[in-house]
Amino acid sequence: MDPPSLPQLRVLESAGVAPPPAPETSLPLTFFDVYWLNSPPVERVFFYRLTPDTTGNDLVPSAIISSLRSSLSQALRAYFPLAGRLRLRPGTADRYELHYQHGDGVAFTVVEYGVDVDEMAADGPREVARILPLVPPLSTGVGPVLALQATVLRGGLAVGISLHHAACDGASSTGFLHTWAAACRGAAAPPPPVLKRGLVTKDPSFSHIYDIYVGDLTSTEEIEYVEMSSDKLITTFTLSREDIQRVKDVVFSAAGEAGAPPPRCSSLVATFGFIWSCYQRAKDDAEASSGDPTYILFSVDHRPRMKPDPVPDEYLGNCIGAALHAAPKDQLAAADAGGILVACTAVAAAIEEAMGHTTSPEKMSSWPSRLAAVC
Repeated sequence: MDPPSLPQLRVLESAGVAPPPAPETSLPLTFFDVYWLNSPPVERVFFYRLTPDTTGNDLVPSAIISSLRSSLSQALRAYFPLAGRLRLRPGTADRYELHYQHGDGVAFTVVEYGVDVDEMAADGPREVARILPLVPPLSTGVGPVLALQATVLRGGLAVGISLHHAACDGASSTGFLHTWAAACRGAAAPPPPVLKRGLVTKDPSFSHIYDIYVGDLTSTEEIEYVEMSSDKLITTFTLSREDIQRVKDVVFSAAGEAGAPPPRCSSLVATFGFIWSCYQRAKDDAEASSGDPTYILFSVDHRPRMKPDPVPDEYLGNCIGAALHAAPKDQLAAADAGGILVACTAVAAAIEEAMGHTTSPEKMSSWPSRLAAVC
């Protein structure tokens, strides 16, 4: 299949944006961080429609770009480590750190892309190949940890983010984005990030886990990450509050009919269980109807569960763990309510098991081998 013809993409400018002067700082990677060292960057894109002014013209993109650039520098005042680079700590063979020094900055690129914002932000099927140009490239391993791109679209704007997962997790990156957004609109800044990496390494019984993780660093070839090839489509499905409540009701009723206690069906459990069951039911292959196990894997935030003390929500870094569970393919794909019950029960069990890992060095240290066995 020939690759799709892409709209014209034109780079308007590319430069580094630096934070206000900050002291040279090195944040050592914890075992939570180093696990992600060779992972592909986390890519996110946000779409904004430009509101016409009183003359019927769109807001001038150049003014918006200027505001994004200046507010980015303000946001980096608190999040200056994200302007730094991952590197090996000098004099060591396997101790990595996030290092910032004066003069470091974040790559900020402005491009023009010949597509409509409504086409890109629609819920219907969209070609992945047309969306990939909206996020800037970022390498794995050591080097810069953050790259940003503002893309001028017809009738709108896209802001793309590429972030190295070894620098921080989703909660931290969202905190940075909230700070940037507040600076851009002139609002009060959210609470600043907490930079004390020692908050997640207080318990000495976990000190050996870094050596286990760094000694078994997973490459992008060893774990099958999702490849965004040009012939794939993505679609957005929205579950309303009423939809999620119906899933919960179905699970509760199906458990009663089966004479089994219902799982703790939170909105997250209901959503993941529903998606997992639908995905398995939709698979068109011979294995989809077999009784072989298939797995669900997602992350959980360990901040409130860390011992001996909880970690603040504003902690900058990784503090997440894996939730993993299996279920038989044929039971997941069942057309009746039983499929959703099986899925939600497995998701709830995965969360319950993951919650106990913060008190078990043995379970925490076994995650690389467990994930490699099923991924």
